Amino acid sequence: MCNLYSITRNQDAIRQLFGVTRDAAGNLPPLPAVFPDGLAPVVRAAAGERELAMMRWGMPGPPQFGGAPITKSGTPSRRTGGAG
Repeated sequence: MCNLYSITRNQDAIRQLFGVTRDAAGNLPPLPAVFPDGLAPVVRAAAGERELAMMRWGMPGPPQFGGAPITKSGTPSRRTGGAG
């Protein structure tokens, strides 16, 4: 999973690009770096329309391990030499 992306467009451009009809994101701050388990703007279907909302994002963990988001970075682990 890619661990870093940035928001390079303003809120109005996001609304226009994705046909957002409801904006619940509030004032979208500049986001030069967005990490897993942090807040990011998300376009979702809500009540039959496209909504822009701020949500925490990441890969959900398996239920048997508590379901917490998986937020590992792609940085190699010193101990194993693998992605960690």
